[in-house]
Amino acid sequence: MPHPDCVPCLMKRVLFQARLLDNGMEMAAVKAGLKTYAAGIDGADNSARLATQVHRAAYDAMGVEDPYLELKIRADRVAAEYVGQAEDLVRSSDDRFSAAVRVSIIGNVMDFGSGIALDDPDDFGKVFSDLLAQGIGSDQTAELRKCVDAADSVIYIFDNCGEDQFDRILIREIGDMGKRVIGVARGAPILNDVTVCDAKRIGLDADLDELMTTNAFAIGIDMDRIGDDLRKEMSGNAVIIAKGMANYESLSDERIPIPVAYLLRAKCIPVAGSLGVSVGTNVVRVCDQSRHQ
Repeated sequence: MPHPDCVPCLMKRVLFQARLLDNGMEMAAVKAGLKTYAAGIDGADNSARLATQVHRAAYDAMGVEDPYLELKIRADRVAAEYVGQAEDLVRSSDDRFSAAVRVSIIGNVMDFGSGIALDDPDDFGKVFSDLLAQGIGSDQTAELRKCVDAADSVIYIFDNCGEDQFDRILIREIGDMGKRVIGVARGAPILNDVTVCDAKRIGLDADLDELMTTNAFAIGIDMDRIGDDLRKEMSGNAVIIAKGMANYESLSDERIPIPVAYLLRAKCIPVAGSLGVSVGTNVVRVCDQSRHQ
C-alpha cells in the first residue's frame, strides 16, 4: 500500500525529471502526476504500480522518452572511476562473495531526484569510502550464499545506472561459482534505471549469460506484465537477486516460487519500516516463499 511519505517523494522526483529537460513543462508534468496519483491512491494495493502510473502520465506530459539519459551516462562514467578500488577490496578479502555483495550495494545511493539519496553523480566520490566502511547493517549474506550454491541460475534484476558498474563485480563472482547469470533490465526507460541499451552501452551484457527485460515501462517489476522467457526462468532451479528499493516494493508482496534476495539501501521511512531497520541501513534480506507452498 502507498504510504503518506510516498507523496512528497514521488512529486519531488516528477519535478526533478521535468527540470532535467529545462523545456518549460515542469508544471504540466506535476499536474499530470498529481492528477494520476489522486485518482489511483484509493484503489492502490502496490506503491510501485501507482508510481508507474504517475511517471507514465508525467513522461507523456513532458513529451520525452528518457529524461534521465545524460544523467545515466554520467553516473556510469563516475562510478567506473571507483570500480578498481572496489575490485581490490574483493580480491583482498578472505570472503570474496560477501565482499562482492557489500560492494554491489554501494551504488544504490545513485537514486537521483527523490531527495533521499544523491542528486548528482559527481557527489558519489564524497560518500564512496564511507559506504565501503559502513558495511551491511541487516545482513543475510550467508543465507543468500546457500541459495546461490543450491541454484543452477541466478536472475539478477538491475536497478540504477552507476550502481550497475558495481553489480558486475558480484555477477563475475557468481559466474566463477559456476552459475548461469540472467540479467534483467527495465523494459523501457524509466527514472535512472538500467535498460537493455544502458547495459549494452557499458558492456554489461558481456558479463551475463543472457540479458532479458521486465517487458514493461514499470517501477521495478510488474509480475502481470513480464514475458514468458523470464517467467520460465523464475520457475526453474534459480534464485533472484533484486537490487534496490523499487524491485523490493514491486516484488515483496508477490508470491514468487523461488528464493528472492533483496540487496538495497533503505533510503526512506516506508521501506526501512517494512524491513525493520533504520533509514540509511544497507540490507541483504532473503525471502523464500517456496518453502511454504
